[in-house]
Amino acid sequence: MKISDIIQQIEVIAPPKLAQSWDNTGLLIGDVNSTVKKILLTIDITQDVIKEAKQAGCNFIISYHPVIWDGLKTVLKDSPVYELVNSGISVYSIHTALDAVVGGVNDSLAEIIGIKNPQPIGDFVESNQNNYKLVVFVPADFLQKVAEAVFKAGAGWIGNYSHCSFRSSGEGTFLPLEGAKPAIGKKGRLEKVGEIRFESIVPAQKIADVVKAMRNVHPYEMPAFDVIKLYDFEGKIGLGRIGFLEKPMQFSAILKKIKTATGAKAAGVVGNKNRIIKKAAVCAGSCGKLIMNVISEKCDLYLTGEIKHHQAIAAQEAGVTVICLSHTVSERFILKKVAKKLQKNLKLVRRGGDVRIIVSKKDKDPFEWTNPVRK
Repeated sequence: MKISDIIQQIEVIAPPKLAQSWDNTGLLIGDVNSTVKKILLTIDITQDVIKEAKQAGCNFIISYHPVIWDGLKTVLKDSPVYELVNSGISVYSIHTALDAVVGGVNDSLAEIIGIKNPQPIGDFVESNQNNYKLVVFVPADFLQKVAEAVFKAGAGWIGNYSHCSFRSSGEGTFLPLEGAKPAIGKKGRLEKVGEIRFESIVPAQKIADVVKAMRNVHPYEMPAFDVIKLYDFEGKIGLGRIGFLEKPMQFSAILKKIKTATGAKAAGVVGNKNRIIKKAAVCAGSCGKLIMNVISEKCDLYLTGEIKHHQAIAAQEAGVTVICLSHTVSERFILKKVAKKLQKNLKLVRRGGDVRIIVSKKDKDPFEWTNPVRK
């Protein structure tokens, strides 16, 4: 299966339009026309992870964190970028796109501690102007051919559902004039044809490809179709999640749930540990800059990867209990869920069933947590 086909399914799970403007997501290294049999999924790309990919026969790595953050000035032999290029391994990063998307990292953290109807905290992205609806009128006998072509080109995805469309029947009319080459009917005669109105949603970045695919298989010389802009009025998309718990819980019980779900062996805690938690916020990774939003919303608990010293002091003084799991520990648990979703999506598309996804065993927290030395 080509990387370009796999990227289509990755972007269903983590739409690039949801990434922060400062982020570096997408295909960072490689060739979209490369053929892939095995994919390695990881948080970070280290030399150990690259070695693991090579030993497993993976020529495509999907990383959470970008392997390239800023503009490169050199690419030397001891650089992971050099090793990846030299080994023919392509890399795609999902990072903050997976943070913001519904069902992504932050929704999963919110689910762990039981937040009801979680809402984003901040760093909102423009997500409401990136979808279109394609409406095309097709003779009934050609409907399936047109539908298959537009779905293959990227139309029809809504959340975890593919091949989404609406179809209604009616009658189309047209009068071929001089110079026309009608597929149905004759010049100079008014034609009435039983047609199907076919509608499907299309991401903005794929609308040109979808229209082209539709034109290529549509029987008419001049297909009748509409491209309609869609707007999402239901809410904002951004980082973190906040809300009331389904039911109030003791801090100790929540901490136990967090450790079980994320595999965290330790946690840094700021503030009161002997309290009932009613309202909480979460944000994977380094989300200290959102602490003032959390404080202003009068949360009892904030779960994140890491915060700075002065942010910890601000939370403590405001009476917010903070749990820091370590940056990547707050994120790594999501990899198995992403692997399962992507594997399922690939099986739904042609030639996708033979691609195997492996979650890295060499990817790990750079911090080693130890007990204090006792004298």
